[in-house]
Amino acid sequence: MDFAIRAWRVVTPAGTRPACIIVRDGKISQIVDFIVTPSDSEVLDLGNRMVLPGLVDTHVHVNEPGRTEWEGFATATRAAAAGGCTTIVDMPLNCLPATTTVGALTQKRQAAKGQCWVDYGFWGGLVADNQQHLPALAEAGVLGYKCFLTHPGIDGFTMVSPRQVEAAMPIVAQTGLPLLTHAELPGPLDEAQQELNRDSHTDWRKYRTYLRSRPDEAEFEAIGLMVELARRYDCDVHIVHLSSCEALLDVRSAREEGLPITVETCPHYLHFAAEEIPDRATQYKCAPPIRNHENRERLWEALRERTIDLIATDHSPCPPAMKQFEKGSFLEAWGGIASLSMGLPVVWTEARRRGFNIGDVVRWMAEKPAELAGLSRRKGRIEEGYDADLVVFDPEASFQVDASRLHYRHPVSPYLGETLQGVVEMTFVRGQRVYANGQFAAQPIGRECAGA
Repeated sequence: MDFAIRAWRVVTPAGTRPACIIVRDGKISQIVDFIVTPSDSEVLDLGNRMVLPGLVDTHVHVNEPGRTEWEGFATATRAAAAGGCTTIVDMPLNCLPATTTVGALTQKRQAAKGQCWVDYGFWGGLVADNQQHLPALAEAGVLGYKCFLTHPGIDGFTMVSPRQVEAAMPIVAQTGLPLLTHAELPGPLDEAQQELNRDSHTDWRKYRTYLRSRPDEAEFEAIGLMVELARRYDCDVHIVHLSSCEALLDVRSAREEGLPITVETCPHYLHFAAEEIPDRATQYKCAPPIRNHENRERLWEALRERTIDLIATDHSPCPPAMKQFEKGSFLEAWGGIASLSMGLPVVWTEARRRGFNIGDVVRWMAEKPAELAGLSRRKGRIEEGYDADLVVFDPEASFQVDASRLHYRHPVSPYLGETLQGVVEMTFVRGQRVYANGQFAAQPIGRECAGA
């Protein structure tokens, strides 16, 4: 249905201003003066609320098919809608089969069809033995490829060695798609593990033990490798979930050289600090780990300098039993933080404390992720001709996180009990309201955003 949204604070690429957004056939047809009242459309007058472009989350582990008891398309995309995210891109691991062939991609498409409350796309996987499948995956519509330089923590998706990723680079470069990399090398991780095994006082219930097991060296050595390969093969490389500020120097140097490298970090690295994580609190376990307070502040400075391009959640859920809450063992617990519905308020809470504005948040969580996924002509902006993916946001309101606000399958979160700033009130996908004040539309309307 054609309609218009009017608000005093509409966040556009040119800045935040009063405006009236006219929506026709699921697209933004015009952006006109606030005082204009279209005669042929229903007008939703939002007053002083903010209207943001729908967020694009390029790092989501849905896990369906095969591990739907961990998460599924229906629950993940409901959580996304409640969090102001109108497009997700699903990671190729954790599902069964992993998305490393066209056949597996077809199964994933079938699983997603008719279940999604927001639009979605798929990353393909680069593993040790599927180089011959990469061009076909591109032709079939994946938006890029994901690889691990260390063990991914799950069977069915193999890591790639430096030699294997180098062999795949020319193939990936020829497709024109980005290579997303979990940038930790196994050497420093193995050395840290051996040192902990030799120490008779090692206690895996302590967060500092887990932090010692994932040293900064694993990240910055891996990023150094990817910088060199990007230089050699002119392949678009994206570093996912950067946690260590020690790697930023290599990233800055690569940028100055003009290499095609982009970087993301995650809300949990920007909100929490290692010094504040209690022992046995395995809900905080993720890989790479949450590091110390000083590291967190340097990540914020890298966002200010635009050394870090974007923020994605790395929504990585699991059944509660896999978090080993009774044992409290950081060695045995699943490493992943589920946060699809909380990403925007977490980032806004921390960003406003540091003097950033809402336009910065939109750049990190809508514009730049859309560019990474090749969707920047349709998604991530309030601009004429773009999909009418819109979020009504109250930046002044605060709330305490409880399980009722999470919406994904298992209400496990390190954010429970946190007081956050910024409430998502409504979410529109291609002009259709899919979420409003805790309630969802009658039917899911999400569509795939395919490449090629």
